[in-house]
Amino acid sequence: MTSSKGATLRDVAAHAGVSIKTASRVLNDDPRVATDTRAAVTASMVTLSYQPDPAARSLRAGRDRTVGVVVESIGDVFVAGLVAQIERVLAEVGYQVLVASSYRERDRERAIVSNFVQRRCAGLIVMPSSHDALQGLPLRDLPVVFVDREGDAPSSQSVVVNDHKLAKEATSHLIAQGHRRIALMSDVLVVDTTRHRHEGYLEALRDAGITPDDRLIRAECIDEPRVFAVLDELLALDAPPTAIFSANTRVSLGIVPALHVAGRTDVAMVAFGDFPMAASLKPAITVIDHSPARIGEVAARTLMARLIESSDQRQGGPVITVPAHLIERGSGEIPAEPPRRKSRNRR
Repeated sequence: MTSSKGATLRDVAAHAGVSIKTASRVLNDDPRVATDTRAAVTASMVTLSYQPDPAARSLRAGRDRTVGVVVESIGDVFVAGLVAQIERVLAEVGYQVLVASSYRERDRERAIVSNFVQRRCAGLIVMPSSHDALQGLPLRDLPVVFVDREGDAPSSQSVVVNDHKLAKEATSHLIAQGHRRIALMSDVLVVDTTRHRHEGYLEALRDAGITPDDRLIRAECIDEPRVFAVLDELLALDAPPTAIFSANTRVSLGIVPALHVAGRTDVAMVAFGDFPMAASLKPAITVIDHSPARIGEVAARTLMARLIESSDQRQGGPVITVPAHLIERGSGEIPAEPPRRKSRNRR
């Protein structure tokens, strides 16, 4: 391997007084190298300004010091926070991150993963579009960690939160304030996380003896304009909701301004996932602390633990559930009042 400045691994070995094989072991972090030998070779690399060719190194070692990260959309505020934390943690141990968005398209997702495998990435962190999204793909014994949603792949592990339990907690919290007309606003029921949150909401209603009203369950909030339209329709009902459970951060970022525009900040709200300025609004937003930084850190450290295992040692692990809790800030503690009909809102 030749550096951009001309020094070769042979030059490094000669300068350090070791064999090329020993210098190569130092380069590839072989734990069998003695501490003083490692120090001498490292010092020679610095002195000679040696920079290994990443492509050549990956061919020798079989893997590059790169981790492929596949997410739904890097433009989503939750996903951006997740990726930032994954990148920070892996950078601490010398790994770079390649990020790609699947946009919930199964074929695109599988093509991205296949590309990362061909690039000889050391491992993968995947936010899967479905539980079986990677089934049948040749992953070449790569360690895989699924994040935010459970997935299935050989020797993989999943890092999630308990979406069902937390959605039930959020809904039960609103019920405890006297609310019985509680709207659920989410995006479409495509991924498991959304389905689990719907199930938790419905279970909380049933446990409280409240019959779910299909008119209050809106699963088409795909973007901010649609959120405004849906909220407008909800507030115009003869018996409008007195409270809202928002199933994800993207939806919450549409609901909050829509409520302010409509002059209906008297409607109680619990949001699944925190977001910037949530604590500064009036009323401040009660949230389920679905922290992307905490989930990203656990996912990255789980992958790090699997990267040091040999392929023979690597086995599938249990699902890791990251703790989360409800943070009371004001909006979720607004008591129920007799619902009042609101004329159709215009943004």
